[in-house]
Amino acid sequence: MVAAMIRFENVGMRYGTGPEVLRDIDMRLDAGSFHFLTGPSGAGKSSLLKLIYMSERPSRGLVALFERDVSSMPRGELPPLRRRIGVIFQDFRLINHLSTFDNVALPLRVAGQSEDKIKANVTELLTWVGLADKIQARPPTLSGGQQQRVAIARAVIGKPSVILADEPTGNVDDEMAVRLLRLLEEMNRLGTTVIVATHNHYLAQRMGQPRLHLDGGKLSLFKPEAPDES
Repeated sequence: MVAAMIRFENVGMRYGTGPEVLRDIDMRLDAGSFHFLTGPSGAGKSSLLKLIYMSERPSRGLVALFERDVSSMPRGELPPLRRRIGVIFQDFRLINHLSTFDNVALPLRVAGQSEDKIKANVTELLTWVGLADKIQARPPTLSGGQQQRVAIARAVIGKPSVILADEPTGNVDDEMAVRLLRLLEEMNRLGTTVIVATHNHYLAQRMGQPRLHLDGGKLSLFKPEAPDES
């Protein structure tokens, strides 16, 4: 039986004393799965990703990652688990005083890889995402779309067990959006579990992957439609 990479049981989440933004979430995502996460603004997509990344705790229920209950795990034990997750944030979170190359290389340096291997891998990936001529540029000199591509490259360079992408194609044109999503699909084929939060329902349907949909804090699963063979 395939191991559950991410498991929620009766999860609720609220900020402070406010109303629950997520309600009664039950979810099991197997290792090596790929899901889009859709829903209107304010539906709780980013909150769900925060629970998976362990930057927030559930108000109730069980959250398990890598078959470990992280709902009440001591915070000092969370960093090693977080390092198995690549995150593409909406606000990019690039380090402005570092070059494009050094931003993308950061996860590999934290992992202790050799500089020769880092140079080869980072250069190849930046070329693939169309930033070969921006290797030494710093984030403030890049456009929003270019910063988005740096953030994606940084998230996937270490081949994490899980990739969480929060609106990863919001600042690029449709052609580049598809190219970047194909990169995430390739990571998925190599075994990475992928969740992509997006407002773009058309793009999600076009990729033919199952879709998690949040509305009113409740989660539903939609399987991809069978191709029309008529």
